Amino acid sequence: MKAIRVKFKPVGKRYFFGTAGYSLKDQDAVVVNTIRGTELGFCCGEVFELNEKDLTAELKDIVRIATKQDIEAYEKNKLDEPKIIQKTKELAKEFMLQIKVLEAEYTLDRSKLIIYFESENRIDFRELVKRLAEVYHTRIELRQVGSRDGAKVFGGIGPCGLIVCCRTFITEFDNVSVKMAKNQNLSLNPVKISGNCGKLLCCINYENELYKELRKFAPDIGDIVKTQDGPAKVLSCDVLNKTCKVRYIEEENKFGFLKLDEIEFVRAMDKRKDEEDDDSQE
Repeated sequence: MKAIRVKFKPVGKRYFFGTAGYSLKDQDAVVVNTIRGTELGFCCGEVFELNEKDLTAELKDIVRIATKQDIEAYEKNKLDEPKIIQKTKELAKEFMLQIKVLEAEYTLDRSKLIIYFESENRIDFRELVKRLAEVYHTRIELRQVGSRDGAKVFGGIGPCGLIVCCRTFITEFDNVSVKMAKNQNLSLNPVKISGNCGKLLCCINYENELYKELRKFAPDIGDIVKTQDGPAKVLSCDVLNKTCKVRYIEEENKFGFLKLDEIEFVRAMDKRKDEEDDDSQE
């Protein structure tokens, strides 16, 4: 089955669509039907063969390659969207709604107007929807999104000094946990490991699998290990350089930095279990 990935935003999620027999290439504008209505999207990459077994839902075909009229309608919608955002902000203020208006999107045929907002609380926006419908004479959908999506709209600079990842290449947000930060010996100070959105930094997830694998072959802090100079307690462990800092039990004031291959230790049961689970999955 011939398929192609389609995106609706420059850094947005990619969706699979059937080619419907059209000859398509990267960046071609196409018209498709989605759950939101008729939309104009852009092809990502080249046509590929999609196995029906990999499908979790029915694969829709593209409707057509976008015409000049489609592109003109799309561009007109884009021009109108900033005005809609401003109008929504004014009305939200009039109704005393504590919301941050982020984006507005028309479907290609203007049968629906979707407005995205962020709020810490649950909002009753029925009166706002009613007023917006009177102004724009179309079906209005207000959609509340999380703080990560809000940060993706506004962008900014990350702690690394570069433009935030969600604004440049992240198309979908993965789960990030404090356990990942612990695995990488990162400071657990919320200020240091949180992004502009107030959530844990997405980049903590990038090297997590590597650290997780390396920790299977390293002792935990507090473990008692055997060394050439006698038993010692692990104070810290650098899994990347395969070294650890120890304090010798028989001589309390004696410390040392050792290579992991210079010590003997019993691997924790949970690590052995993780490895067995990985082997069984393979």
